[in-house]
Amino acid sequence: MLSRKQSEFSKLRQKAGMTIEEAADFLEVSRRSAYRYEEGGRVPKLALRTLRERAERHREDPTNPSFRFIDLFAGIGGLRLGFESAGGRCVFTSEWDDGARKTYSLNFRDNHEIGGDICEFSAEPSKIPEHDVLLAGFPCQPFSIAGVSKKNSLNRPHGFLCDTQGTLFFDTAQIIAHHRPAAFVLENVKNLERHNGGQTFATIMHALQEELGYHVQHRVISSEPWVPQKRERIFIVGFRDPTDFDFASLEIPDAKSGPKLKDILEPHDKVDPKYTLTPRLWQYLQDYKAKHQAKGNGFGYSLFGPNDVSRTLSARYFKDGSEVLIEQPGERPRRLTPLECARLMGFDRGDRRWRIEVSDTQAYRQFGNAVVVPVVEFVAKAIEPFISQAITATQKRPPVQDVVPVITRPGRVSVAA
Repeated sequence: MLSRKQSEFSKLRQKAGMTIEEAADFLEVSRRSAYRYEEGGRVPKLALRTLRERAERHREDPTNPSFRFIDLFAGIGGLRLGFESAGGRCVFTSEWDDGARKTYSLNFRDNHEIGGDICEFSAEPSKIPEHDVLLAGFPCQPFSIAGVSKKNSLNRPHGFLCDTQGTLFFDTAQIIAHHRPAAFVLENVKNLERHNGGQTFATIMHALQEELGYHVQHRVISSEPWVPQKRERIFIVGFRDPTDFDFASLEIPDAKSGPKLKDILEPHDKVDPKYTLTPRLWQYLQDYKAKHQAKGNGFGYSLFGPNDVSRTLSARYFKDGSEVLIEQPGERPRRLTPLECARLMGFDRGDRRWRIEVSDTQAYRQFGNAVVVPVVEFVAKAIEPFISQAITATQKRPPVQDVVPVITRPGRVSVAA
């Protein structure tokens, strides 16, 4: 099917940075009239001229941020923090998990309403405000990939319109196809490159480069230079028009001079005893490790001291904390506290304080699923000059057709680990 052509009222309203309700109040018309204008109904010439003038002032206002971005699969806002530090303003957020939404809302108090399931917005992308940059930490899911030659022989389409249906990347691609932002930044686990023998990543890159027409680069970056944690993530950066940005030549700080766990740990006397492992759990973890060592493999807990760099914090940390246990001389080891996790992920850092008002279980899941904020800040700072160039190039580009393909999606497949 084809998406509905966006109305002139809708375009101007979004350029002015207003919701439909705000535009109604600004133009002194009823909400009902504003929704009719949004759907393509006749708009009085005076109202359009007034809205156009407001949009122009909004764009030229020096107090405005250098770019507008949207935050998809937002989690608790790690990507947002990174790109706000580079001068961006978040105009839309989508996150389906109630606990993550609670933490996000608590820490972004001037926030807009948070959208829920991404499917609602990929099916009708016009619900998303106009933006310059799309951010998405989409989960890695199984892709249904069949040979192109076989699909051609069956007269079936291939590419993201078929190969990625039922995945959350499909939703991201639909939104990019509709809005055509000047740039996008996607984040995922390092293993995305190797998933399904590399076919998943090849399909994603084909969709972004060949079908959506973006100039795309990617790079795996470890968090060790910024936080005492070895956490490798892939960042995929795409620009609508060619730029001089070179991801491969970007110089990463030396990890050897990075912080150690002692820089984020609470003093021993301030840590609640509840984070120390129970005798039963500690014995179980020791037996489990010994059993696997006898078999010649390395499964089991990992113990770290104040001068170490930890393993990757995972969303399963709430179960037993085994991947990052902190030494306590003369005592059983302990888990990290949620505050220490916030520091380990770079959310609570410097003058920034991160509020945590969910259960420990939810907090561990949220931080285990998050991005390391200073890594995102580094990437955002590096590409910000090129974002500005890309926005200028997009503004000079002649208008493109407003009708974009939208494919009715089938049921979503299960999420891969």
